[in-house]
Amino acid sequence: MSKKYFGTDGVRGTANKPPMTAETALRLGLAAGKHFRNGGDRRHLVVIGKDTRLSGYMLEPALVAGFTSVGMDVRLFGPLPTPGVSMMTRSLRADLGVMITASHNAYRDNGFKLFGPDGRKLDDATELEIESLMDTGLEDDLAAPEKLGRVRRIDDAQARYVEIVKATFPRRMTLSGLRIVVDCANGAAYKVAPAALYELGAEVFPVGVAPDGFNINEECGSTHPELMTRKVREYRADLGIALDGDADRVIVCDNEGQIVDGDQILALLATSWKQSGRLSKPGIVATVMSNLGLETYLGGAGLKLERTQVGDRYVTEAMRAKGYNVGGEQSGHVVLSDFSTTGDGLIAALQVLAALVGQDKPSSELLNVFKPAPQMLENVRYNGKMPLNVKAVKDAVKEAEARLGDQGRLLVRKSGTEPLVRIMGEHADERLLRDVVGDLADVMRGHA
Repeated sequence: MSKKYFGTDGVRGTANKPPMTAETALRLGLAAGKHFRNGGDRRHLVVIGKDTRLSGYMLEPALVAGFTSVGMDVRLFGPLPTPGVSMMTRSLRADLGVMITASHNAYRDNGFKLFGPDGRKLDDATELEIESLMDTGLEDDLAAPEKLGRVRRIDDAQARYVEIVKATFPRRMTLSGLRIVVDCANGAAYKVAPAALYELGAEVFPVGVAPDGFNINEECGSTHPELMTRKVREYRADLGIALDGDADRVIVCDNEGQIVDGDQILALLATSWKQSGRLSKPGIVATVMSNLGLETYLGGAGLKLERTQVGDRYVTEAMRAKGYNVGGEQSGHVVLSDFSTTGDGLIAALQVLAALVGQDKPSSELLNVFKPAPQMLENVRYNGKMPLNVKAVKDAVKEAEARLGDQGRLLVRKSGTEPLVRIMGEHADERLLRDVVGDLADVMRGHA
């Protein structure tokens, strides 16, 4: 059964346009509140965090109205990274956690990420149940006047998160003497990330820490790492860290400004954790988007790569089901289940730093762990009509797969968060790869 509101990572859309309206937020609060009231006479609790988008001021009160009207108490965190909301859902023993964010998208978009009482993202079945409740009568099963929920702001949420993050860094280590650029994307981590790095001893050069409601992810953060690399060279830093708008993903760069993506981070952590005996199993989990070079490198190190469909939720589900404690995506979602139930960009960055401290080598010699196979990514935007349903496009996909043959790989998929078809190809012959992906994209644009 297909979903009406939820995509691969919660609900997302253009702010103040269906489905990302105050009415949708109200319906979501009503529906999720009804679903997560587990009976009994006790009070039920939902915690809510957000990033720095202007539209958060519209959506947050609508959510609160929905939750309180079905009798759920609400705790508001204000700006806090998505993984912080996940952690606080568990630590406050809440029935549900909600993060208001559109992650790496521009300020015009917004969305909702939901977490169950265990701090994990909801499964498909739960999302479908909530959707069915969203489309029922708003007046059904409302709380009596004396049972309405109460609302309170948690003023020390950011400080709590900083302490949790710092505790994941090895106690015997310090960042003293390291010069670190951190780009917070003018997003949810604009206070907590510089604070955590500073308190662990680093000399910190923060950028992207002046949110105004409009500049989240604007020419900054993990989707625009050029700012980070420029500042690393300018400040002669040892490492650069770029988070996205809700800080659940991270991209880093070395002291020369060379970008290191999520695959390289996974390779580094897999081998360093293997050496220290911290891997729960000899392998990690990644998605179908991860580079073939990662799989080859891990195989040479005696480690297995388990692949899932795109989405850190599917990564965490596979990690939990199969007993892995390291997983992630090429885009920078890195999940370390010893510390968090979801991707946490700041914790992942600290584990990278832990692997570098004491090596007496520049990060440029340590961070580029494997040689990636040539890979090409192409996005095709469509308006209304889905090109993947067109016969000519289906035939072009088959032809592209045949041209790449056994030595290559082609992945074509619909984005779960934007009206895009994403084409990813890999092959040792870069010229052939460019031709194949380019030809397929041209056919698809002709039918978009």
